[in-house]
Amino acid sequence: MDHHAGGARVNGLESVLVVGTGLIGTSVALALRGHDVPVYLADRDAGAVRLARELGAGVEWDGRRVSLAVVAVPPHLVADQIARLQREGAARFYTDVASVKRLPIEQAAALGCDLGAYVPGHPLAGRERSGPAAARADLFLGRPWALCPTEETSPEAVEVLRGLVKLCGGEAVEVGADEHDRAVAVVSHAPHVAASAVAARLAEASGTALGLAGQGVRDVTRIAAGDPALWTGILSGNALPVADVLEAIADDLATAAAALRASAAPEDGTAGMDGVTGLLRRGVVGTTRIPGKHGGPARAYASVQVVIGDRPGELARLFQVAEAAGVNIEDVRLEHTPGLPLGAAELQVQPEAVPALTEALRTGGWQLP
Repeated sequence: MDHHAGGARVNGLESVLVVGTGLIGTSVALALRGHDVPVYLADRDAGAVRLARELGAGVEWDGRRVSLAVVAVPPHLVADQIARLQREGAARFYTDVASVKRLPIEQAAALGCDLGAYVPGHPLAGRERSGPAAARADLFLGRPWALCPTEETSPEAVEVLRGLVKLCGGEAVEVGADEHDRAVAVVSHAPHVAASAVAARLAEASGTALGLAGQGVRDVTRIAAGDPALWTGILSGNALPVADVLEAIADDLATAAAALRASAAPEDGTAGMDGVTGLLRRGVVGTTRIPGKHGGPARAYASVQVVIGDRPGELARLFQVAEAAGVNIEDVRLEHTPGLPLGAAELQVQPEAVPALTEALRTGGWQLP
């Protein structure tokens, strides 16, 4: 039986068209298919549509009208897509998932789009990998999803979008477009550029330096692996807010560099390092303000390190020990040892759970550093 037959109404969504079957678009489609919402797929890349379809994300769009069109294309293409779809009468309501909001809203208005049916959106979720093969149905689980309705946006359109976010497992947050763009400049766009600046130093680093690379540099540079073409479009669409943040970061770094050069002078010693210490302290404060995994203030967890072999099933065995001890692992991080078939697992747990977990691990023969 065709899984699109009938079109059962779910949260106001009888059917959804996803335009752009990359990471985000395909993940939206997979999440909706998990709730039996009929999903249609469109992309100028026929291969991407074919792969998304094979992954179970939906079927190729045949031009029929749907409840909602989700436009999952780069920011500078959003308005053109919405204008085209509205001319075709493709959907009752429209949204996008671009990581900047002022640009597509202004362009949509300039093109004469029906802004009453358009709810600008942005799910705050992603991965370093791109394309439909990287998509996951649970990508948005527990993640904030910004909704930036304009004065023209109809309340019904907003409610339908809230239904979409709920079905995808996200948490809807209404925010103005300008405030959104300034916010993501701080928490997403400028950090990506800063990570790229650090990672760029590695392109010219010696083999010795790379051989000494540890988890710290991996943590700092992880997001720099994103698609440069995609990120150029994102950054250009939010240019001024990102430039403001980068200039502030550059000022801090320049001050720190000047202080370090001064401290290296024989006559000064460690004089003038207050500025560096102040920056490091501000950094600590900033990290504590990042919300915890369930939202709200971040909780202070204790770390338990365990030596773990690089063999199939080792991590599962480790989790079984924690489960048997009645300890919930809040987070886990793995660090591999170059040249050796082992590494270290750092388990984040509630502080009061440390004695029970430590005892269970030692009893089970695990090696704790």
